[in-house]
Amino acid sequence: MTVHPSLQPSIDAWSHSIEAISELVKPLVEGEWNRATDLPGWSVRDIVSHIIGLESEMLGDPRPIHSLPRDLYHVRTEFARRMELQVDVRRHHTGPEMTAELEYMVIRRARSLRNETRDPETVLRTPLGEDRTLAYALRQRAFDVWVHEQDLRHALNLPGNLDSPGAQLTRDLLLLALPKVVAKDAGAPADSAVVFDVGGALEFMRTVRVDAQGNGTIDESVSLGPAVTLAMDWETFFRLACGRVRPAAVAGQVKIDGDRPLADAVLEHFAITP
Repeated sequence: MTVHPSLQPSIDAWSHSIEAISELVKPLVEGEWNRATDLPGWSVRDIVSHIIGLESEMLGDPRPIHSLPRDLYHVRTEFARRMELQVDVRRHHTGPEMTAELEYMVIRRARSLRNETRDPETVLRTPLGEDRTLAYALRQRAFDVWVHEQDLRHALNLPGNLDSPGAQLTRDLLLLALPKVVAKDAGAPADSAVVFDVGGALEFMRTVRVDAQGNGTIDESVSLGPAVTLAMDWETFFRLACGRVRPAAVAGQVKIDGDRPLADAVLEHFAITP
């Protein structure tokens, strides 16, 4: 048996991003490992630790037995505590130790993915403690790794891969969330439309339409007379959607045409990641 064709795009996106991360961190000196990122309380080292930890759990490795310090200001929820465990246990690892563990994990994980023969609908327990299908889990790991690749690039001032397979997978996942953001979270009125006009490395235009019952759908057709149009570049789009920046911080990079209060409400609820 071979890998199911529907899983291959996620595997390819994951492989591209994880290899890029390996290349990014390989030449880092110790001070660069400690550089702060956009994620509260997390350094470059911490993001790499997070990736190593979650991918190791996907391989079936046990979670480490470790007590978190009580003074971690950014750890406020049980979800955050779960994510922090794999990070804090590596906080005193050196750069060479980090790169060695990352490279070993990548070898093991890549081998596992090459030999993946399970049905995409197989249910498994994810590192987040959820029961999800294999297809969902692999897609989420590809998404997570690409977004963290961008976190690292932003912290290290090494931009790139904004149109990679991982970027395209991320775009598709983020677009799926927009109907809820517009119709439910932002409370767009019935029979209205909100257009997202995105340029840059990935260009696309999507319209979220809210029907008479207040339900949202998304399509690629152009809306005549939308309630609001939000225009921005791809990097601003995904950084907002992934909670890396607040709307006020990128106000100059988002062009708003139409209903300003509705636009503000959409932007306020734009972040969809935990």
